[in-house]
Amino acid sequence: MLGAISAVFLSWESNRAKVYRKLNQIPAEWGTAVNVQSMVFGNMGDDCATGVVFTRNPSDGSNEIYGEYLINAQGEDVVAGTRTPQYITKKARRDAKVKELSMEESMPKVFKELQKILKKLEMHYKDMQDVEFTVENSKLWMLQTRSGKRTAKSAVKIAVDMVKEKLISKKEAVLRIDPNSLDTLLHPTLDEKSSINVIANGLPASPGAASGKVVFTSEEAERLTAMMQDTILVRVETSPEDIQGMHAAKGILTARGGMTSHAAVVARGMGRPCVSGSSEIDINYENRSFKTSSLEIKEGDVITIDGSTGRIIAGSVSTVKPEISGDFSKLMSWADSFRKLKVRTNSETPKDTKTAKDFGAEGIGLCRTEHMFFDEERILSVREMILSKTKEDRAIPLQKLLPHQRKDFIDIFKIMSGLPVTVRLLDPPLHEFLPRTEKEINEVASIVNLPVKEVESRIEELHEQNPMLGHRGCRLGISFPEIYEMQCKAIFEALVYLKKNKIKSAFPEIMIPLVSTEAEIKIMKELVIRTASQVQQENKLKIEFLVGTMIELPRAAIKAKEIAKHAEFFSFGTNDLTQTTFGISRDDSGKFLNDYLENKIFSVDPFVSIDEGVSDLVEIAVEKGRKQNKKLKLGICGEHGGDPHSITFCSNVGLNYVSCSPYRVPVARLAAAQAEIKKN
Repeated sequence: MLGAISAVFLSWESNRAKVYRKLNQIPAEWGTAVNVQSMVFGNMGDDCATGVVFTRNPSDGSNEIYGEYLINAQGEDVVAGTRTPQYITKKARRDAKVKELSMEESMPKVFKELQKILKKLEMHYKDMQDVEFTVENSKLWMLQTRSGKRTAKSAVKIAVDMVKEKLISKKEAVLRIDPNSLDTLLHPTLDEKSSINVIANGLPASPGAASGKVVFTSEEAERLTAMMQDTILVRVETSPEDIQGMHAAKGILTARGGMTSHAAVVARGMGRPCVSGSSEIDINYENRSFKTSSLEIKEGDVITIDGSTGRIIAGSVSTVKPEISGDFSKLMSWADSFRKLKVRTNSETPKDTKTAKDFGAEGIGLCRTEHMFFDEERILSVREMILSKTKEDRAIPLQKLLPHQRKDFIDIFKIMSGLPVTVRLLDPPLHEFLPRTEKEINEVASIVNLPVKEVESRIEELHEQNPMLGHRGCRLGISFPEIYEMQCKAIFEALVYLKKNKIKSAFPEIMIPLVSTEAEIKIMKELVIRTASQVQQENKLKIEFLVGTMIELPRAAIKAKEIAKHAEFFSFGTNDLTQTTFGISRDDSGKFLNDYLENKIFSVDPFVSIDEGVSDLVEIAVEKGRKQNKKLKLGICGEHGGDPHSITFCSNVGLNYVSCSPYRVPVARLAAAQAEIKKN
C-alpha cells in the first residue's frame, strides 16, 4: 500500500503532469492527494461489470445519460481503450447500429438504480457529473463522481439548460464557462459541398474538423508544429505520455478506444477534434503508415478528421464559418448584461472587421495601418517613399498611396457604422518594407530612376541594428511629417465621402504610436488638427475625431500626466510594453522562456498573460492620466486584450475597453462579464 501511495505522490512530478499543469495554468505548489479505499471487482463473471457514465452528453450537451460499460471487466479496461466497450443506453446502441446489448438491456435493474443515483448526484452538485461505477455480482457500487469534462458547445448548452431547469442562476451559468474554451466554437467546420473522399469511420469522440499531415509520434507532432505545419496524431490508442503531442496536433485519430477513452476525454478538454475507436484502420508504427480497406496512408500524407461525425477523409477539406446563434447567443447576451468593460477588435481589413462585428465587437481598438501597405501594388510605392531623399521626392509615392488609404478607411468606417475606430498611424520598423532580393532592388531602382548601386547604398544607410527600437512610430512622423499628413488626409477624406453620400460612418480615434515625451504628442497632435482643418475648409464640412496615443514604453507610463495634457485617450500596447519593461524580444524569447517557466522565474509567459510589473506601469499611467484629464478614455490593444486573466486586471483597474483579435471577441466578452460578477 505504501508503494501505491508513494507512486501517486511521485506522479505529481512526472513529465506528463508538468505538461498538464502548464497547459491548464495549475500551480505546482498545490500538490496532490491520495484517497485510499477498499476495492470492488467487476471482473468476477458475467453478472459483473464496470463503466463510466456522464449525466449528460459531454459532446453536444443533450440531457441524456451518456456512457459505456464492459461486462466482466475492471475500470482500466474502459478508459485505456484496450477493449471496445458497449453502450449504457438502448437508444445509444440503436443509434450506433451495433449488436452488443446495452447495459439498459443486459442489466435492467442495475440500470434503473444507476439512473436514480445519477439524477440525485446532478441535483446535488448542480452540474453535469462524470461517474465511475462497478457492478459486483449484480450489486451496483458507485466509485467516484466529479464535474465532467465537456466540449465548449456542450458546456454552453448545459449551462443554458440548467438555467431553464432552475438549477442555477444566469450569473452561475456565465461563471461556469471557461472563456478560452469558446475558441473551439468559433472556428470553421467542414464544408459539406466540397468533394469528400471518406476512407474510414470511427467514433465521433470530440467535435470539430481538422486537416493535417499524418504523424505517429508525439515527438513528430511537436517537431512539425514548431515548423508551422498542421498535423493529425494517429495512434492505436493514446496514453498520458502522449499529452504533448495531442496538444501540438490539430486533431487525434485512434484505432481503439471508446467515447470515454483517454484520447476522447483529453481531446475534448483541449478542444481538439478526435475520432476514436476506428477499427477500419490498421496502424503499422514500424512502417509509419496505416491502411484502410481501400488505401494506404503514409506519414506526411494529409488527411482530414471530422470529430462531429467520425469520418476520416483523404486530403484537405475546405471549411465554413460557424453560425453563432441559439444557446451561445443567449449565454453571450447574459454575459453582456453583466459586463461594463467594452470589447473592441484589432483589425485592418474589411473581412476581419465584419467577422469581429458579427462576434459582437463594439468598435476597433487597433487598426494597424502598416499592414495595409504590404499589398503587392502598394509595396513598391512604399519603398519608393522610404528610399526618397527629399520631401519633394516622397510626395510622388505618397500621392499614389493616398487613394488606397482613403478606400481602406471608407470600407472599414462603413462596416463599423456608428462605432469607434482607433487608427494607429504608421508604426513599422523600416526594415520590414525595404527590398531584399535582387529582383526587388532592381524594381525599385527602375521606379526611382537611380542606379542599383545607389539604391543598395541607401538600403545600407537605412539599416538598423535594433529596428524595433529604431526609426519607427512617432519618430517617423517627426522626421517625415508628410507621411502622417497623407494618412490623416485619407482618414478625413473618407469621413467626408461617407458624410456626402449619407452613409453612417464610424467615429475615428487617431493614435500616435511610440510616444515617450510630451513634446512628441504635442507636435503630432498639431499635425493631425492642421490636416483636419485643411480637409474641413476644402469640403465645408465639420469633422469630429479624437487624438490619443499608445502607451507602450515605460517612460510614457511614468510621465502619463504630461502626455495626457494632449491626449484624449490612452491605448496600452502591452506587446511592446512587455518587451521594453523586461528588455525581452517577443520574437526571440522562445529560446529561453521555457527555462524561466521551469525554474519558476515566470509562472506564465508574460506575452500571454500580463505580468505584474507591466500591470503596475499600466496602473501608474491610469492614475496619472486620469488625474490630468478626467475624461481620458482608456483601453488595451495588445495580445493581452484577449486573455481572461489580463481582462480581469483591466476591469479592476478601470479601463473602458479591451481590444483583441476577431475570433477572441466572444472570449473577451465572457471574461469581462466574469470579472464584473466576481467584483460584486
